[in-house]
Amino acid sequence: MSSATKTKTAKKGVSRVGRLLGLGAERFMPVPQLVAVADGLVVTATGAEAWFVLSSANTDLMPEPAQDAEQDAAALALAKVLPGYDAHLKVVWSPLDGEVYRAEAHEMFTAGDVEAFADMWAQRLDGLDLPQRHLLLGIKIAERATATNATVKDTTASALGLRHTGLTEGELAQLDAAVRRLERRLEATPWRARIAPVELLAWAISRESYRPQPAPPHLPVVTGASLVRLSQSRAIPHADHLQLLDARGETAAWVALLAMPAFPEAMHTPGEQEWLRCLSEIRYTHESGDEVLVCPEASVRFNVWRKGAAIKAVDKVRQSAKEQRRSASENSAGETLAEIEETELVMEALRQRMSRDSMTLLHDHPRLLVSSVESLEDLRARCDAVISHYAGLSIDVIVAADEQREMWLESLVGDMLRVADLGHIRETDALAASMFWGGSEAGDDTGPIAGLLTGTTPGVVRFDITAGSARGDATTTAFLGRSGRGKTTAMMLATLTAAMRGAYALMLGFKGDEIGLIRAGEYLGLPSHHVTCGIDTPGVADLFRMLQRGEAALQVVSQMLIMLPERMRNQGVETHLLRAVNEIAEHHDPASWRVVDLLKDSNNELARDAGHALAEVARTQLGAPVLGKPRDGASPLQPEAGLWLVQVPGLTMPQAGTRPADMTMNERVSLALMRGLIAYALNTSSRADLRNLPKVISVPEVHVLTGTDDGKRFLDLVARMGRALDTSLAIDSQDPNSLLGLDGVLEAITTVYGFEQATRVQQDALAELLRLPVGDASRALIHGVGKTAHGVIRHGHCIVRDRFDRVATMQWDSPSYELLRALSTNPRDQAEDAERDQSGRSEGELESEDEGVDHRAGFGKAGSEG
Repeated sequence: MSSATKTKTAKKGVSRVGRLLGLGAERFMPVPQLVAVADGLVVTATGAEAWFVLSSANTDLMPEPAQDAEQDAAALALAKVLPGYDAHLKVVWSPLDGEVYRAEAHEMFTAGDVEAFADMWAQRLDGLDLPQRHLLLGIKIAERATATNATVKDTTASALGLRHTGLTEGELAQLDAAVRRLERRLEATPWRARIAPVELLAWAISRESYRPQPAPPHLPVVTGASLVRLSQSRAIPHADHLQLLDARGETAAWVALLAMPAFPEAMHTPGEQEWLRCLSEIRYTHESGDEVLVCPEASVRFNVWRKGAAIKAVDKVRQSAKEQRRSASENSAGETLAEIEETELVMEALRQRMSRDSMTLLHDHPRLLVSSVESLEDLRARCDAVISHYAGLSIDVIVAADEQREMWLESLVGDMLRVADLGHIRETDALAASMFWGGSEAGDDTGPIAGLLTGTTPGVVRFDITAGSARGDATTTAFLGRSGRGKTTAMMLATLTAAMRGAYALMLGFKGDEIGLIRAGEYLGLPSHHVTCGIDTPGVADLFRMLQRGEAALQVVSQMLIMLPERMRNQGVETHLLRAVNEIAEHHDPASWRVVDLLKDSNNELARDAGHALAEVARTQLGAPVLGKPRDGASPLQPEAGLWLVQVPGLTMPQAGTRPADMTMNERVSLALMRGLIAYALNTSSRADLRNLPKVISVPEVHVLTGTDDGKRFLDLVARMGRALDTSLAIDSQDPNSLLGLDGVLEAITTVYGFEQATRVQQDALAELLRLPVGDASRALIHGVGKTAHGVIRHGHCIVRDRFDRVATMQWDSPSYELLRALSTNPRDQAEDAERDQSGRSEGELESEDEGVDHRAGFGKAGSEG
């Protein structure tokens, strides 16, 4: 008997048994044997599947019209890209492993105590036990053999002691080409699909066994013994669950497969009835009393019908209903059943929609997987929570009694549809309405962790303030919101992380409460420099010391001119200043105080008057840092990697457009000092010897600068030139409305963190910067983002718009309470810490004082701003 005849006979025999039992033949098919796994490709003995990673969309804060458009685009993608394919959608979860991030940290961070920083984050993530969602789509692209032929070949090879997969390089190349053709079509969909890396596929295969496996080898294709180790497992099926065993034969997990036999005729979306997006919202009461996420997983096998076949099926149903109506009319004196008439009308309307629009039909088989590693009772509590949740959405969910083995096999990568009688034939809109790719998503795929998502999908937000230049993108980040909500602390965390990555990080502090940045830097072992501009630090901001010799002269003249009275400028004092500055510039140790002394000894009366005037300015709080004679041991600003905090308390800046003649003495000196710091920042950004070093300039309370012409020019220049100079700009302001007129800054902003705002004008400005629709809904969102339902302030809670224009709510986070406490801008916290440092109290006393503080998430008490 030929091999083909044997196959047909075997299938007929299976089908006969299946028909007697009311079952399909697929239930009895052997488990497909994995042959190879490569990037985007899973090959079994019977077929090959292309696998893709789907990107999430941030739909939580998306306006309803945009959500409708997103759903329509997904339905269109199903109808256009996947007709005729057998597809397998998997929604799976994995814990964010602290050890994995520890390994990432050693690659990301290069300065300070990297080991301690990595340990902090690893412990923090392990404590959070935060799940991550993964969206995988598999598409069958080739048949290789029937199940019977594959079984015969495998048995024969084993008997002969052979293990030949039969996968040639030519076949692998053809399959890889098919995968990449599909990727090009799927990457233009709302899911922005990309080929699944082999490591992810290997993880997806091995995780089903609940047996820890070694990492797959770094090869283009995983085959042979390595693949066998990844896929080996042992499961004992029971009526309502499976018991998975580890390598020692002990129970590793309990898993239950749930079917979804009935959906309502119509579902309302966007909303709660997004039946796959809501997986991340299901909670149950754990035996400990805590409300814990269930995180059920989904396995949906589906086949999108080709348009012609779908129309033909609809016509067949419509014609059948029409014939039944006629028959009923003839046999019952015109009394036609209402159900038959309704069916005919529905089919007619459906056919018109399919002919007019791009909609078609699909056949899907949704399954939910619930698992527990604690106990069978815990598994059943989780199942009850899932069933109750969906009952509230008018969706029936049941534990698939006596179908656990078949449904579990069906959910595995590389397997097939086995329980075909628990499916649904419906429009592509029905699967699109599940919004399986919706929820919360923001930040980058890689990089340092900045905080936690607080929308419907749990996860982390990754953010690197220095990454814009490396991407060839703009480099400005805005932290906007009212005082006391954590925006300055968030900016300091981002600046601190940049310094840990080896960047030159400069913060210009105009508030005076940023000292926590230096404390945190010292805590993490970073080179940290604190410069306070005041009467006790003469010459610390002298441009002769901060700039290169050839660039300092004109900047010094500009500074001195703005500090001198209007009458001296009108008399031509500029020429005398330039002559004196040029002479001092040739000195082996040029300094502004030497220029003042030279002017005082001049033979020209105007020059002498200018020298005496500047000498008096040098004795003031704001003039001393610029014109004073340095004291021994003073540390000037230097262009070196690490943290640099330059605090300038007491600045009184003139309003934009104010003529020098109308400025007060305090405003003129403040402007001169600020010009010097701006010149230093710009010069450091453009230095040739620092061109390859990432740089960050952070400016808290940036409205101090936006109120002046000099400040606006500085912000505009750094924002526009940041990419070319590898310099990132971070700005923090309580007045987002003041940024709307700064086109250069607005064009360069890639990321916005919006904290609570109280007034309508500022709320509307922030909504515009977040690219939310300006209106009552956005105002309510912005007004309430910084408080709980009971009015308690949530420090560090904000709305983020990332570089992909995705908008989500998030909570800034710190790896340890001690680091967060060090960063605190709260005056009371700073006073307590200073007193503690002076008294030298023990760590035990510190810990006892900290009892009762919630360290689990966000900024807690230590994250507030002054």
